Amino acid sequence: MSPSARTAEVCIQRRLDQAKSAFQRLAEMQDELAVLIKVVGNALAQGHMILTCGNGGSAAEALHLSEELIGRYRASRAPLKSICLCADTTALTCIGNDFGFDHIYSRQVEALASKGDQLIVLSTSGNSPNILRALEAAKVRGAETIGLLGSDGGKARALCDLPLVISGVDGAAVQEIHQMIIHILCESLEPV
Repeated sequence: MSPSARTAEVCIQRRLDQAKSAFQRLAEMQDELAVLIKVVGNALAQGHMILTCGNGGSAAEALHLSEELIGRYRASRAPLKSICLCADTTALTCIGNDFGFDHIYSRQVEALASKGDQLIVLSTSGNSPNILRALEAAKVRGAETIGLLGSDGGKARALCDLPLVISGVDGAAVQEIHQMIIHILCESLEPV
């Protein structure tokens, strides 16, 4: 069934309104973004690793962040240490099968994270049990935690050393702004 012209118009306007609200929230976060850039840049400069994870669309964004760090964003530069915990399907299915889905990221954090590394989680709710367990595991390992979050930040907010929360908009707009934050971060890590 094809949508009516009125339905399309309403959907377009709703998405534009959500994007405007989310973009305004991002514009108000310049100090937090500067801290994010400094924290991640310092960790990478000291040889530490950036671990990323999320669920669904946020998993895709976590993967995008890691590949931009390892590859490049725009300019050629040395690769930066990063791993996306969503990328290894054999690890995900093994851990999910043997320990449960709530442990798919924490188990990898326990194996891979070291003191000084950074775990960046992406979550529109901040309440996914596998994200919360990953943050807890990172704390135990001495890794610092960063959350790109939505809504009110959920339970993850309190577990993040640096929570960046996009509130007041729906999950789609949150993910769109998270993508912008990823690009801001990646651009800041490349030579001028």
